[in-house]
Amino acid sequence: MPFYHKLGSIPLKRHIQFRKPDGSLYYEQLFGTIGFDGMSTNSYHEQRPTQVKEIKNQYSVAPKIAKANNIKSYRLRGFQVKPESDFLESRKTVLINSDCAIILAAPKQSTNDYFYKNTDADELIFVHKGTGKLRTMLGNLDFKYGDYLLIPRGIIYKIDFDTEDNRLFIVESRRPIYTPKRYRNWFGQLLEHSPFCERDIRRPEELETYNESGEFLIKVKKQDDIIEMVYASHPFDVIGYDGFNYPYAFSIHDFEPITGRIHQPPPVHQTFETDAFVVCSFVPRLYDYHPQSIPAPYNHSNIDSDEVLYYVDGDFMSRNDIDAGHISLHPAGIPHGPHPGATERSVGKVKTDELAVMVDTFKPLMVTEEAMKIADEDYHKSWLE
Repeated sequence: MPFYHKLGSIPLKRHIQFRKPDGSLYYEQLFGTIGFDGMSTNSYHEQRPTQVKEIKNQYSVAPKIAKANNIKSYRLRGFQVKPESDFLESRKTVLINSDCAIILAAPKQSTNDYFYKNTDADELIFVHKGTGKLRTMLGNLDFKYGDYLLIPRGIIYKIDFDTEDNRLFIVESRRPIYTPKRYRNWFGQLLEHSPFCERDIRRPEELETYNESGEFLIKVKKQDDIIEMVYASHPFDVIGYDGFNYPYAFSIHDFEPITGRIHQPPPVHQTFETDAFVVCSFVPRLYDYHPQSIPAPYNHSNIDSDEVLYYVDGDFMSRNDIDAGHISLHPAGIPHGPHPGATERSVGKVKTDELAVMVDTFKPLMVTEEAMKIADEDYHKSWLE
């Protein structure tokens, strides 16, 4: 749930005449979600945003499922995903259900030859390695290590990388992604107990505007197909917009952890939510300060959700043999907790430097063939004494 944002030139009211210097009209577009009931933005274009010259290739990018009904814990070695030049081809879906897809990517090149639009899902891109610029029809955002990039569905974008060394952890959501409602008042403002505030959310401040005609290739994702469409005008022709529906960035390093005398439950780390899953940020923090506290998490049963933890950096206190880029999957139906020795090691520790992203889904996740290529088949035995 971002807040109201205005960029560029807009008329005094919505849906009234807005003319160019030569007297012709700019073209207004309502860019909204959930019909006319969700967040929306009104944008104003140099040319009609409806001009499609040609529909070319269409091909499936649906992941191949290896295990549809899974109860086995897995560790996936994410950095074993090989870098690929193309941004879209580099994206490897490792876990999926009907609500979301969890994707690893190691793109080497920027999207120079095409624009991209995901009509299926909001995209939450966590930048593990790399710097660059996200360029969109509603403005640009610089990004770096530790940034979450929230790209609402339907946004046309390019992504420019500064180098070839890039690692991304991506969550595609078929439900809109918001900030947690318990952090907001009834006006949508983030409350005092929220672990971040509006000052931490980076909005687009640079608007690229082109008034060009020609042939512009946009690769559109719809129902797990990529459809190549040729637009007659440059998709970055917006001269201004206002509203609530736009891309934004938030750094995991700006998440302020909530701590207590005894171990706090995972919801205190929550950063984003949908009605189908939540995303949490585990950041460096002081441990519990009760004189008999146990900093390691207690064993708990995954009854209602699958837990996915993406390890980013630091010392992962509750796990043995975990490195940056690893993913642990703890599926619903079985308990899980610290590895043997982790609870004992945690006693007396005063802080942790771990950095991780967690995704808890309310529907079971299917394991893909891409996941099995990087899977540790014996991880489920790692709790044996």
